[in-house]
Amino acid sequence: MIWRTSRRAFDLTHRGVIMGVINVTPDSFSDGGVFNDAATAIAHGLRLAEEGAEILDIGGESTRPGSGAVPRDEELRRVLPVIEGLAGRTPAALSIDTSKADVARAALEAGAEIINDVTALRGDGEMARVGAESGAGVVLMHMRGTPRTMQKDPHYDAVARDVAGFLRERLEAAGAAGIARDRLAVDPGIGFGKTAEHNLELIASLGTFAGLGCPVVLGVSRKSFLAAAAGCPDIADRDAPTVALTSLGRELGARIFRVHAVRANVEALRMTEAILGAG
Repeated sequence: MIWRTSRRAFDLTHRGVIMGVINVTPDSFSDGGVFNDAATAIAHGLRLAEEGAEILDIGGESTRPGSGAVPRDEELRRVLPVIEGLAGRTPAALSIDTSKADVARAALEAGAEIINDVTALRGDGEMARVGAESGAGVVLMHMRGTPRTMQKDPHYDAVARDVAGFLRERLEAAGAAGIARDRLAVDPGIGFGKTAEHNLELIASLGTFAGLGCPVVLGVSRKSFLAAAAGCPDIADRDAPTVALTSLGRELGARIFRVHAVRANVEALRMTEAILGAG
């Protein structure tokens, strides 16, 4: 399985990759405000790359439950200096976590090569054009509603089937807009309009999403459903269950793992792949 961006190709046939999170925001659920200035965020990104992150996902708008939209100019002010500061200084691919076409376009011009869109190209009518014209890698994520509304009584007839159907439709829409299939990845959107039970079922059903024929992105790092499932209410204690899900997720078919604590997840991923290869 080859996943292409505007600058490289990832061979994900037998090897997954870690995507390190860089939140340049004051209000993200895990590390809001910690990397809120460009210099700190750049240093953090370089450290994540040294620890083994092959993708750095840079976002300037929190998508935690209940969060509101950030104006375009403010989002650009947050992310562009970080992308410019990392471009050329690390071998990691740079990803822009945004649903705004103008932000994505500027980020790609500054050195990013992946668009990670939590709205799956629905939030901005120009985003598909940006993806097609740039040749960027594009992550299509499932989200019910918006970050402000997504956790208000989420309901599905059959969550894995419903999410897979949505992602299949968005893959078709992206292809119709001119984005090549080998540049698309899918993300079931753990925690985005789902209950804890929905999240567990989606993880157990990762093979269904892998069956869509694109790399599957798994983003569970430090999320609240881990509190009940693993008995770790404090965010600081959620890295260990995240590592466990990276290992399980790789076995079930995911290939890209979006995490905060990079080194431990890289080690778990490589250990899991060594076992899978031995088998």
